[in-house]
Amino acid sequence: MAEEVSPTIARYKVRLAIRDARDRANVTQPQVAEAMEWSLSKVIRIENGDVSIAPNDLRPLLGFLEVRDRAVVNELLELTKIARKRPRGEWYQKPGVKEHMTAPMLRLVEFEAEAVEIRYYQVYYMPGPLQVPAYTWANLANFEQDDILVETRRMRAQARERRREAVLARLGSGLHIYALLDESVLRRPIGGPEVFLEQLQDLHDLITADKIKLRVLRFDSGYTVTNNATFDLLTLESGKEGERNEVLYVETGLQDEIIDDRSVQKYHDRFDKIWHAAATEEETLDFLADRIKTLQDQVRATSVNTT
Repeated sequence: MAEEVSPTIARYKVRLAIRDARDRANVTQPQVAEAMEWSLSKVIRIENGDVSIAPNDLRPLLGFLEVRDRAVVNELLELTKIARKRPRGEWYQKPGVKEHMTAPMLRLVEFEAEAVEIRYYQVYYMPGPLQVPAYTWANLANFEQDDILVETRRMRAQARERRREAVLARLGSGLHIYALLDESVLRRPIGGPEVFLEQLQDLHDLITADKIKLRVLRFDSGYTVTNNATFDLLTLESGKEGERNEVLYVETGLQDEIIDDRSVQKYHDRFDKIWHAAATEEETLDFLADRIKTLQDQVRATSVNTT
């Protein structure tokens, strides 16, 4: 089993196993730190997935948490060895790129490479990997220097292009995408009519080629959208039948984070609820086609007026 697991999934499984064992033992993180003679920050970083635990640290930790099953211990030790093989040569780990990405962004890239399903819920702009480059650059250009430095914006735009290439390359070969967009996303002309037209045409092409599933939540649906509700929900390859391993990436104007605890199920349930309240895929495609025609008319009119 473990030989077929990637380092990303191995880290994920080990982290959850440690957290679950600590919960079952009714032990706090400070108590773990004291018993193991570790710093509290080390415990937090291990459980957050910021660092991988060493096999020599895992064995006594499992003993302290009363994990005695030999098969479970051996499996976790094997997963720990795999988990420590974090790829160093990947583009997002290279100097000049890594320092412009947040820790959650770096983990998101790794999870995107392992996901079998991705669910996007957006009420502001296109999901990152579905953005065409011109749209990405226009979107990031809206940030002020005090919010995101110019060089960081440039590197994140390039990173988003790399993520787009990687995600789209996997469509049809193990990855399925479900995008749920508020109507405002399809009306907000980020980058101007020409850039936005390119973006919507690309989205239309992905749908008609059966690459992604898309639904739009129309203004007249009557469904109430909560603030800061956007998220990327990634379903990972599971090793047990009926088991669903999922992680959530949430980004606001102030911070971003990866969530992989039991609360992720609530987001999955919310997505399903809104998905069924949204326009059907056929209705969404018709709406998208109307928006494209409107933008085409605007671009033509602008071209005539300037000549």
